[in-house]
Amino acid sequence: MSKWIDGVHHIALKPTKEQYEKTVAFYTEVLGMEVKKSWGDPEQPCLMVSCGDNSCLEILPSETPASKGGALDHLAFATSKVDEVVERVRAAGYAIAVEPKDLELAGSPIRIAFCWGPIGEYVEFFWEK
Repeated sequence: MSKWIDGVHHIALKPTKEQYEKTVAFYTEVLGMEVKKSWGDPEQPCLMVSCGDNSCLEILPSETPASKGGALDHLAFATSKVDEVVERVRAAGYAIAVEPKDLELAGSPIRIAFCWGPIGEYVEFFWEK
């Protein structure tokens, strides 16, 4: 086990608004994954479904079709050390896209930060407090 990362927290998909309902139905109805959190509004609904372990699949509707990263929006690693991990990433020369910040997600306090990985992947560090 890593000293810095506790596991995968979630993988985020980015379907278009037209693909959103079909995407949700595939993962919840076809694959039987349970909705763990939902937020947003009817115009911009978002949710997380359980992958069966401690990880989730986040489904975020997009205004535009997937491009650079395809349908994958980002990879999120669970860590209670968001700030420390960001400093390690920065010290290694990687760009921090979003500095550590506290937010609330579906009523739960979280701390997040994002960076760009070595092959252009968008990586999130996620702590559900």
